[in-house]
Amino acid sequence: MNSKYSTDTIAAARSLQVFTHIYVSMATFWTYDYACSIREEGIFLFCSRWSRVKLLYVITRYVPFLLFAAHLYLNFVPDEISDTCQFVNNICSCLSMTSIICSECFFILRTYVLWNNNKVVLAAMLSTFATLIVGSIVALFSATAIAPFETSSIPGITGCYQSSGSVRLFVPYLLLFGLELMLISLTLTCVIQKWRTTDNRLYVIILKHNVLYYTCGLVFSMVNVLTSLLLDYAYSGMFQDFQIIVHATLATRMHLHLWHVDRDGDPGVSTSIALSDLTPTTNNESSYD
Repeated sequence: MNSKYSTDTIAAARSLQVFTHIYVSMATFWTYDYACSIREEGIFLFCSRWSRVKLLYVITRYVPFLLFAAHLYLNFVPDEISDTCQFVNNICSCLSMTSIICSECFFILRTYVLWNNNKVVLAAMLSTFATLIVGSIVALFSATAIAPFETSSIPGITGCYQSSGSVRLFVPYLLLFGLELMLISLTLTCVIQKWRTTDNRLYVIILKHNVLYYTCGLVFSMVNVLTSLLLDYAYSGMFQDFQIIVHATLATRMHLHLWHVDRDGDPGVSTSIALSDLTPTTNNESSYD
């Protein structure tokens, strides 16, 4: 890059390039994952009955395509203005919130079922979840309102970033960290209480899925808190939507795997874990349709 540009301008341009590379990599990974699972997903979509969980699956699975389209537009279309960046970023924020809410709903429902539909546990989870949603909306849109978007003055560098004031974007990920910590604590408590007495195959799979999902959520949430507070330019948000995509991938992949295990499993395996309607089912019913 030409030396006539300031150090800050060059650093900002490089951060936009890194941000763009990360998004292209995520879009490639998401498309590849979709292509690899399209057969199993087709069976699930056409053979399972419609339910609340299936609707969650469809939203969680396909909202990231819209998120990628909007962000890649920002990353590659030249000559954006600040108002355009803010408008498209607000759309991306809504899509990200929709995706993470649906992903978390999967595992809130699972944790609720693991606790035998305990209403107190459900109330605690939902109140914490509501706090996360409200706090995240306030933090995201207030940060967008006070932090202007900037573009690079270097020719050939596209994209835009928030130059200042975006430090409060760590708040949604701090709240998400708290929610994940609560959910993994509830899951581990279940493991400690029941691991010697439970031989239900689906139950064991749900426990393993929950622990993996929450662990990834805790790690990525802390990474995003630190990057939001410590890094500048586009670097501060480079892993934020990466976490959204990881959550969506894990939630949909795990549900797809669980549904196929239930569908193809042994007739003698108890299927009393009902995620589709949150009520116990008989052994002759499919709990994941």
